[in-house]
Amino acid sequence: MRYESHYRALERMYLAAPINRIFEPRITVSREMAEIEMDVDDSFFHAAGAVHGCVYFKMLDDAAFFAANSIVSDYFVLTVSFTTYLTRRISTGRMKSIGKVVSKSKTQIIAESVVYNEKGKEIGRGSGIFVKGKLRLVDALGYAKTK
Repeated sequence: MRYESHYRALERMYLAAPINRIFEPRITVSREMAEIEMDVDDSFFHAAGAVHGCVYFKMLDDAAFFAANSIVSDYFVLTVSFTTYLTRRISTGRMKSIGKVVSKSKTQIIAESVVYNEKGKEIGRGSGIFVKGKLRLVDALGYAKTK
């Protein structure tokens, strides 16, 4: 159960990030996995009336990032690289991304993520490489373990 407090602290840290005031996402972190949901809003649209690719990237990177950070309990991980594929447009409903760790070594973690529309159809996917950073989690905004 000691990891449960780490997962909840990661969720609080994510929600405390100022950028999330714009998107108002919801997150659940578990071992080597993270799920993020948010409602589509027309303020996320590009000029052609659908969600901008930066929102897809955010959903994909965030899910993969928190899956990776779920197995690092002392330091904030960093995204070293992230490849994104946009496979279907979305302009209404809800987006849900699921990130999972697929490989880990002493120096890096590889995580993949998929973002779905509310009907469960894939609308994007991505994969990234994450490494342990220098910022201790206890010093990150919003991260505070509870007993």
